[in-house]
Amino acid sequence: MHWLKQKGNGNGSMRSSGRRLSLGEYKRAVSWSKYLVSPGAAIKGEGEEEWSADMSQLLIGSKFATGRHSRIYRGVYKQKDVAIKLVSLPEEDEDLASFLEKQFTSEVSLLLRLRHPNILTFIAACKKPPVFCIITEYLAGGSLRKYLHQQQSNSVPLEIVLKLALDIARGMQYLHSQGILHRDLKSENLLLGEDMCVKVADFGISCLESQCGSAKGFTGTYRWMAPEMIKEKHHTKKVDVYSFGIVLWEILTGQTPFENMTPEQAAFAVSHKNARPPLPSECPWALSDLINRCWSSNADKRPHFDEIVPILENYTESLEQDPEFFKIYKPRPSNNTTILGCIPKCNTRHKSTACKV
Repeated sequence: MHWLKQKGNGNGSMRSSGRRLSLGEYKRAVSWSKYLVSPGAAIKGEGEEEWSADMSQLLIGSKFATGRHSRIYRGVYKQKDVAIKLVSLPEEDEDLASFLEKQFTSEVSLLLRLRHPNILTFIAACKKPPVFCIITEYLAGGSLRKYLHQQQSNSVPLEIVLKLALDIARGMQYLHSQGILHRDLKSENLLLGEDMCVKVADFGISCLESQCGSAKGFTGTYRWMAPEMIKEKHHTKKVDVYSFGIVLWEILTGQTPFENMTPEQAAFAVSHKNARPPLPSECPWALSDLINRCWSSNADKRPHFDEIVPILENYTESLEQDPEFFKIYKPRPSNNTTILGCIPKCNTRHKSTACKV
């Protein structure tokens, strides 16, 4: 890997890849490289924040992801592998630049307060217009979306499905306990570390629940977005539960939700036709029930992550005890019992007997 090092004197070079760049590629490369090797990169002097990065300790390597206004590079910071998110502020659009700066400040302020095994770890940040950077731990496993697209459809083993889902649910349970809405939960924003550990990432459009308000002018990802957000209505933590339902469907199927539609068509189908991705016929009843509850059009009927986590924990334990658990588990909830209440009864019965309430 070739590294670019931040230096105060602005010296730096880019090794040629051996392919002639088009004019457009060259201009884009120059526009970004000037931020990486610009003079005075180290943060010094007055106004230095507690989270400010020592840019002399930062080595920037290869780019591995690109967003609308950002690029993510692999790098080394103080001898640790890191991911570096660079946010470019357009000099010709003051309104957009102001919006991106507020978004950056919000993301850093949220990341500073988060410490959990299933949340991406924040390391440092740099606020030096016209480019900002956020430095986090680097996870070699890449995104959950990448992993799923490498699998055949409907091929992920149930024990892996449960492990991935439980990691996500625990991360989201913690996030909600801190009063934070993610608002862009999707497989691309879920990263894989060692032992297939999932960590929730990308808090660029997250917010404190007390400050979220309506979704007016909100720019999320339609395929994973709750109907109330698509309609730009007031929203709560339950929008993340809806997105979790879509992600759980993704893990089970290995497919992209509404892949035969444009994002706009998917948004219309979800918000006006109550459309949802089709569940495979072989999907265990227990998981299809949980998914249907999570992506209910009525936000009040969606469970909180405080309920989702113990459900998944019970499913995991039950599957470990009996590999046939999902084949025989068919609860029929009534007013006096819950799905969780049924699980221990299932475990004590003969495995050929379905749980009844």
